[in-house]
Amino acid sequence: MNVRTAAAALLLSAVSAGSLAAQELPSVFIEELTWTEIAGAIENGTTTVIIPTAGTEQNGPHMVMGKHKFIVNHASRLIAEQLGNALVAPVVTYVPEGAIDPPSGHMRMAGSISLPDEYFKKLVEYGARSLRVHGFTDILLIGDSGGNQRGMEEVANALNQEWRGSGVRVHFIGDYYSANGFREWVAEQGHPASEIGSHAGILDTSILMSVAPEHIRMDERAPGGGFEGSGVSGDPTKASAEYGAVGMQMSVDAALAQIRELIGGN
Repeated sequence: MNVRTAAAALLLSAVSAGSLAAQELPSVFIEELTWTEIAGAIENGTTTVIIPTAGTEQNGPHMVMGKHKFIVNHASRLIAEQLGNALVAPVVTYVPEGAIDPPSGHMRMAGSISLPDEYFKKLVEYGARSLRVHGFTDILLIGDSGGNQRGMEEVANALNQEWRGSGVRVHFIGDYYSANGFREWVAEQGHPASEIGSHAGILDTSILMSVAPEHIRMDERAPGGGFEGSGVSGDPTKASAEYGAVGMQMSVDAALAQIRELIGGN
């Protein structure tokens, strides 16, 4: 008996034993479910899974290292619930963040963790391979930080080439991060590029304020982080939870539109 046949047999056994296909799942997060609940969901048509990726990186004096994780977990839940047939894998929090020796990029600030691109891609690849074994047929790669976008796209392309004709597809959902329109919307509210910034400025500070405000040190916000080398580009004092709610919705909507186009076209 090969691995996929054995997995299928276990799945059918689980569904028969507990009538799990008829039960409503308590969560869309794989790490909050039992294996029998997941098996039953797959048998009942939940065959889409999201692999979220997020950097563990400095975000200036005012935002915690796990900013991207909290944001992408929230977004992934919303996307999965909107799709109605999707689960969410644990967030990949080790991504490329700069060189180790000598440190570059975010690695110059304490607490950042970097994984070389080749190892990051292997991590994502084997996450996808694992989920395929269990019966997921549409695997969505969604990243909330810039350094992991290219790697996810390369993994999707390579696996789709290898799995051609198998009925399983890997989809890189790049529009979530790079084509959501949030930056343009904030500019339309009257903020110049110098205020918006490129890291830990208005955009990501606003979104984290709307998703997990407890992870922002509000009294530490300052234009440019308040000192040279702070790691902040932009003015986080201009951020707001209201802006963040708009940004989250725009990101989720962009992802859903791309997902539906990709899956609907298969």
